[in-house]
Amino acid sequence: MSERRATIVTVAEAAGVAPSTISRALKGDKRISPETRARIARVASELGYTPYASARALASGQSGLIGVVVGPITNPFYTQLLYEAVRQIGERGMRLLVIHAGPGPLENSMADALLQYQVDGCLISSVDLPSHVGAVCAANAVPVVMVNRVAQADTCAVVCDNEFGSVQLGELLLRRGRRRTALVRTSTPSSTARERDAGFTTFMQAAGHPPVLRLDGQSCYEGGFAAGQQIAALTMAERPDSVYAVSDIMAYGVLDALRLAGIAVGRDIAVVGFDGLPQSARPIYNLTTVEQPIGPMISRALDLLQARMRDRTLPDETISLRGRLIERGSSRSIP
Repeated sequence: MSERRATIVTVAEAAGVAPSTISRALKGDKRISPETRARIARVASELGYTPYASARALASGQSGLIGVVVGPITNPFYTQLLYEAVRQIGERGMRLLVIHAGPGPLENSMADALLQYQVDGCLISSVDLPSHVGAVCAANAVPVVMVNRVAQADTCAVVCDNEFGSVQLGELLLRRGRRRTALVRTSTPSSTARERDAGFTTFMQAAGHPPVLRLDGQSCYEGGFAAGQQIAALTMAERPDSVYAVSDIMAYGVLDALRLAGIAVGRDIAVVGFDGLPQSARPIYNLTTVEQPIGPMISRALDLLQARMRDRTLPDETISLRGRLIERGSSRSIP
């Protein structure tokens, strides 16, 4: 048996037709009779022939590749988002190319990758879109959709309603009798962080109970842990009775630091987060949080992206989806 890889030429020889007929038949060209298409499909299957993606790209002008940019995978939120993107992009018959994963700004190398691999569109979920990258994408007809971010540059976005979710958490803490809140925020410039900070702070100020303490959790577990240590070191009179960490990953750090200091989480101090990661349901954390609708967010983002892959003249859109408040033991009422 030949060890040669099947090609369009070998399939044409086996089927007794021209290579151009093979190409048209496998594309479903109705000018080729149903019987001939069926025979060619059978021969191609028997020989194990699959058209190269690069060849399809040359023929159609589309690569079938969707570029994805995510934040640091040390944060389980980005791992979960990447998994969902892989699943849904595959279901739509496209392929995923991870262009950037991790902290730090998007640089010219990202724009180079977008063009080098001829991606049809790009999802970005880590940082704001730099204007120069946005300009390169626009000039080369590569549509971009932000997920969990609203870019400063003109582009589409799909986000969770961060302000509404933060207000829900503030209302919950007040219902639990909590009046001295600490906010573990982040100094990163993302729209997500700003909206969660602003939503919670504005609501609590209007209720007459502004946060008594604001700490930078640096968008990571270690930053949350350091913030928790600072809270635990305060005297009983100075200590807040509740903490809102604007991401679950920072809330885990706060919870661990408080428990190591002998503070009863949920009783002495309530802790709430935002993102709704699966790990938040573990008994060790039992974290009250707002769950982001990651599946619907990716679905809507791909809808926007594919629409603009077909028609680049469509206007920009921003879609905001509400999350789900999940109440757990980390936010019990004051005894």
